[in-house]
This record gives sequence, structure tokens and C-alpha cells, in this order.
Amino acid sequence: MTPDRLSLAQARRIALAAQGFADPRPTGRVDRRHFRRVMDRMGIIQIDSVNVLVRSQELPLFARLGPHPRSLIADATADGELFEYWVHEASHVPTEHHHLHRWQMERDHKWSRYWDLQQRRPGFIDSVLQRIEMDGPLASGDLNERVGKKGQWWDWDDGKVALEHLFWKGAITATRRPNDFARMYDLAERVLPADVVARPAAPEREARKELLLLAARHHGVATLTDLTDYHRQKNQPCKPLVDELVEDGALLPVQVEGWTKPAYVHPEARTPRRIDVCALLSPFDPVCWHRDRNERLFGFHYRIEIYTPAPKRIYGYYVLPVLWGDSLVGRVDLKADRQARVLRVQGSFAEPGVPLDALADDLARELRAMATWLDLDEVDVQPRGDLAPALNRCVSAL
Repeated sequence: MTPDRLSLAQARRIALAAQGFADPRPTGRVDRRHFRRVMDRMGIIQIDSVNVLVRSQELPLFARLGPHPRSLIADATADGELFEYWVHEASHVPTEHHHLHRWQMERDHKWSRYWDLQQRRPGFIDSVLQRIEMDGPLASGDLNERVGKKGQWWDWDDGKVALEHLFWKGAITATRRPNDFARMYDLAERVLPADVVARPAAPEREARKELLLLAARHHGVATLTDLTDYHRQKNQPCKPLVDELVEDGALLPVQVEGWTKPAYVHPEARTPRRIDVCALLSPFDPVCWHRDRNERLFGFHYRIEIYTPAPKRIYGYYVLPVLWGDSLVGRVDLKADRQARVLRVQGSFAEPGVPLDALADDLARELRAMATWLDLDEVDVQPRGDLAPALNRCVSAL
């Protein structure tokens, strides 16, 4: 039986176990079976294109599996096990859950860029779909719609808007071009398995409930907002559904030490005695992507500084939280210098009270393993941050 009160330490261990950090890393060859285990724990993998270290979607696999074939996601997508959709932002999602997102695909799109394009160029979106039907997959650049130089983030021309609308509606889906990570758009029925396409859409109410249950399983213990955030749902339509899940025994209410809002535990959640891990987390790992949950669960204040002007950054450009045991204990600013074949640790910082030498010893081995995984020859620890001296000694000793 799950207790009706949890200490914060218990909640952390439940949450980390739900995300796969109580599972031992493979000791031999890593293959699709291990990938499936990770996907079963996480449910979705958020996608981000920034490649200063490695693209973010690869990091959750490394954190849970250690070094592994970097083709696992692409291979699973090619074999019809994953599809890409806007779930927790752009995400890799199991195709077995495709029917849970179709209610959203079938809704009227409220996107202002879509309605503007429809008014300015009626019939244009249909013509883009017809081109894909006739000519096969294409990238947005193949439409040659841009006039003038491309601007900053989200500077989409009409062709890209049309493709993204069709993608949102599920008429087309996307794979990633390996050389530049660009989306290649094609008809959903030509990419997804036939049984996935043929499966009826789950009605909105049932789909929302199932997504909430999945979020509870992936979180282990969670508030309403934690549950809805996992698949980017809204609280208002989900609150009565959570109440129903509690009434049915599918979720168990619980009070967590220090939390001011009610929480819920999945009945299958495990509470391991300890979490024995040292892992580098992507900024978009489910463990830390929800900043409020991060602070409630770990007392760890974390913000992504990629979009912060350099003079205003505190820790660096691409900063990864360090999970050590059941706590987030520090952060490292990493860069893969591919030309020099060096993993550069541009800053390394520990939380107050963390034993620097012990952390540095474990973290040095994790950084060395990451360098090998990324086909880099060296780890260079630069002298920025309170953890840097100890970390440099430990890296040099390996």
C-alpha cells in the first residue's frame, strides 16, 4: 500500500525510479530492447535542435543507458515505433499512442499564422499537400517560398507555415534528414504503420484521461500541474478527470512534505531504498523540464541560459544539471569541440554543501564516458566554477 504521506526524499526516489534511474545501466551491448525500456519509463523524448554538445534528444538515453548506438532513435522511427508530434513541445512519441493525440489533430487550429495564410492565399495549403501526394517527401526549403534573408527564431515563410499546419493536423508527419536535422514531411499513411493509421481516434475525454495516467506513471508522484504539463494539457479540463481517476483507484492521493498542493501517486510507483547514479541531464529531460517541479522536488533552481545574452549568463550557454544519487547537486557547461576532438567543460559548479572531491570523482568518469560516446579524445576542464579544481584533478587521473 502507498502511504498517504511522503517525505521529500521518498518523493524524489519515486520520481527518479519512474524515470528509469533505479534501473541498472546495461553492461554489454545496448540494443533496441534497452531503448524500449527507456521509452517505457519516459513516454516521450523532447526534441531540440541546438547541437553545441549533442542534440538534446540523445542525452536522456545517455543519462539512462550510458554509451549506446546513436542511431537508436532514428532506427526506431524508421521501423515505425516512434513518430514526431507537438506533445511536450516537439517530441518523439511511441506510435502506439498516436490515437491518443488525434482528437487534437482533429480540432480547429487557432494558430494566427494559419488563418492569415488562408486569407492571403486561399488554396495554398491544399496545393502543398497535393505536391507531397504526387512528388513524395519534401523539406520546407523545397517549396522556395522565402522572399529576402531568413531572420531569427521562428521566421517561417508561407511554405513552412503550410507544412507545419498539415503536420499539426496529422495529414503529414515528419522524419529527420540526418545531415542537417531538417524535417522531411510526408503523408502520414506512407510513414506510419498501417495498423496505427487504421486505429480509430480515442475520444477527447478518454484520451485526456489516458494521457494523465501515462503522465502519472512517468512521474511516479505529481501534482495536477505536473500531470498536465507532461503532455501539455490544460488544468481546467483535466481537474475533473483526475478526480475521476482518484475515485476509480487509478491514482492515489498523497501529501508530500513541503508541497502546498495535493499530489497523486501512480499505484505501480516504486520507492527504492536508494538511487545510485551519476548522470548528466538534458535541459529538456523530464526530470528537470518543469522548473517549478524541479524546485519543489530537488530544491534546485535551474533556468536555460541559451537565449540569455552572454554577459547576463550565470553558469554558461549549454548547462546540464548533474544528478547524483537522488539529488541534483550541480551543473556543467559543456561543448563538443569536434574539430579538436575535445569535450570542453567550460564551467562546473556544485550546490552548497556537496562534497566536491566525491562528486568530482564520479562526474569525471561520466564525462570521460560521454567523450568516448561522442567520439572525442579528451576532456578539458576549464577553471571556471567551484567544482573545477577537483574535477580537473579527477579527469587528469583517469
